[in-house]
Amino acid sequence: MRDTNRTQRIAFACLQAATILIVIPVALIVLLVLFRGLPGLSLEFIFSMPREGMRAGGIFPAIVGTTYLVLGAAVFSIPLGILAAIYLNEYAPKSRLTRLIELAIINLAGVPSIVYGLFGLGLFVIFLNFGSSILAGSLTLAIEGLPVIITATREALGAVPRSFREVSYSLGASRWQTVRHVVLPNAVPGIMTGTILELSRAAGETAPILFTVAAFYLPRLPQSVYDQAMALPYHIYVLSTQVPGVSVKIQYGTVLVLVGMIFILNVIAAYIRARFRKRKTW
Repeated sequence: MRDTNRTQRIAFACLQAATILIVIPVALIVLLVLFRGLPGLSLEFIFSMPREGMRAGGIFPAIVGTTYLVLGAAVFSIPLGILAAIYLNEYAPKSRLTRLIELAIINLAGVPSIVYGLFGLGLFVIFLNFGSSILAGSLTLAIEGLPVIITATREALGAVPRSFREVSYSLGASRWQTVRHVVLPNAVPGIMTGTILELSRAAGETAPILFTVAAFYLPRLPQSVYDQAMALPYHIYVLSTQVPGVSVKIQYGTVLVLVGMIFILNVIAAYIRARFRKRKTW
């Protein structure tokens, strides 16, 4: 008994140490960004155009460009990813082809983002002649996010008890009626959480937009989906490596804005998950 308690204490101590090792670096990074970024934040910085080669002015075009890219990626990836997950989980027969598709989706989720960027460059920018544009960048981010959205949706659908489906079938409902009125409503928290977290990751991507949409310096707002746009991740990279003499306040202020946008998306995901979980009766 003593050995069991001692082993348990050792295990808890190791888990606590691992948690601290993870939390401390993240907390230090956040504190550093806040300490150096807050002095640079102002309404002018957020809502004005960049000037003097991005050494002065604001980051409003980069904020708008990032918003457009995230919204575009959501429009293309969310419906397609959810529908694909519904088919694979509820309709597709358990065959070798289905297993190959599932394996391909898992592998695609681990492909480096730079590969998606090169794919977007070859397909959307060159072959389909979209050029370097918001449309090409959104489609590239959507394709990158599809494996994660499909996987998250399938996990959420699979978490719905099988008995719910059986009861629905016993009452005479069709498979689609069961999916629409029984399975999907109970899977919404998991689907929404996974989807929003993927969109928050897309907001911080640099490599896919580097080849497909990002502009180095564009002190105006895009007028159509075929225009280039500035984006916060690429803007941070440019400020840090390509533009000499940029104030540290501007660099870290831009980082703080991007972190704030991602934080807001994560808060929205947590709120939606908590709200829908309260409605569960199982």
